[in-house]
Amino acid sequence: MTTTFQRSTPSALGIDATGVQALIGALESTPGVEPHGLVLLRHGQVAAEGWWTPYTADRPHLLYSLSKSVTAAAVGIAAREGLLDLDSTVISHFPELDTEVTAPRSRTMTLRNILAMASGHRAETLDRARAIDPDNVVRGFLLLPPDEDPGTVFAYNQPCTYTLAEIVRRVSGGTLVEYLRPRLFDPLGIEQVAWKRDGTGELGFSGCYATTETIAKLGQLYLQRGVWDGTRILDEDWVAAATRTQVANPDEENPDWSQGYGYQFWMARHGFRGDGAYGQFCVVLPEHDVVLAMTGQSLDMQAVLDAVWAHLLPALDADGSSDADAALATALGSLGLAPVDGARLETAGLEARADFAVADRTAVPGLDTVVLEQDGDGWAATLTQDGSPVRVPLGEGSWTVSDATAASAAVEADGQVLVAVRFVDTPHLLWVRCDPAAGTFGARWQTEPLHDRIDTLHRPTDA
Repeated sequence: MTTTFQRSTPSALGIDATGVQALIGALESTPGVEPHGLVLLRHGQVAAEGWWTPYTADRPHLLYSLSKSVTAAAVGIAAREGLLDLDSTVISHFPELDTEVTAPRSRTMTLRNILAMASGHRAETLDRARAIDPDNVVRGFLLLPPDEDPGTVFAYNQPCTYTLAEIVRRVSGGTLVEYLRPRLFDPLGIEQVAWKRDGTGELGFSGCYATTETIAKLGQLYLQRGVWDGTRILDEDWVAAATRTQVANPDEENPDWSQGYGYQFWMARHGFRGDGAYGQFCVVLPEHDVVLAMTGQSLDMQAVLDAVWAHLLPALDADGSSDADAALATALGSLGLAPVDGARLETAGLEARADFAVADRTAVPGLDTVVLEQDGDGWAATLTQDGSPVRVPLGEGSWTVSDATAASAAVEADGQVLVAVRFVDTPHLLWVRCDPAAGTFGARWQTEPLHDRIDTLHRPTDA
């Protein structure tokens, strides 16, 4: 059983490596874009791969809404096994709510409807569902009557996917990860997967942690129409339906978000994709036999796709060369995100331990204290949010990686200490600036976490 992709070169796979190198340059230079990892497949082989230090190939990355595509695969497998009927009503899977859910549109909503984000609601319902029932998102969702007939309008809607995850758990009798382990993860050679949970189970719409290669394998499975190493995992008609427009969404602002929506996949100007907040991508280009998996911390996700279309597409089926392959390999081997630049911490005049109080409590709510202290031959920072401390060793002129963080610090020209903390299981970067003269600090997120506080910004350890 093949569990690892064969490695090749771009030119051997009909790709001009200069185009891939231009894509990397664009990702590194475009405002609002920060790449963390990239795997490019063609004909089922790796044409190029690289990770930006301190991110690494073997570290799972929070996928945010790209998790939806994994949840959808669980639905497709359960349908193939006869555990559920896509044309069944959602309410039929929650008999305990049958007497409460009386709105006709809520009662006629089907699994196909919520797979396609076509529940009939005109807008996101997560906050409203939680307001109705803080402990049961499905109940809150089903008690919120749709604005239109199910199947007629698109609205990106987290409870649709949350509900699908709960249905799979109910029909399988276990967690999503337990259900998918022998049916998807093991056959594809996927070892490291964890999923953030609430009191019910995996979030479904978010919270999956997986490596960049895992993203690529999911894309390759769909590119191969549901077959892996000669074994069918997803029905071909499921793959066809999941990767074509089920409901139109022309009102979406960005061009690659207005091409239609399938079953937890977006259609795009080229091919289709799953994606997640801050630049987690699984791009599949069937006409070119290509899969591109990317992780990152990008505020401008449209710019990422624009760069792919501008630089990668022209490189496909273009003349390559061994020299270009070698230059790209060198570039891929030296990728990195710059550590904090400045003087060493010893020049700040700090005692062996220096405590700093927050200057602005609204910037990062709950982050009240920062402690800088000597740690052997180096320094460490302890950040305390809502009473929960997180200790991170600090690199100087480099990143020091420890557990779920990578941190770097330096003294700026004005004497203040700038600390960068990357929560490397996630996209997120926290900036902390300490003022030794005032004994205070300020903090800001480069990208704000959607679910977590600093002490939970890591892959779950119990999944």
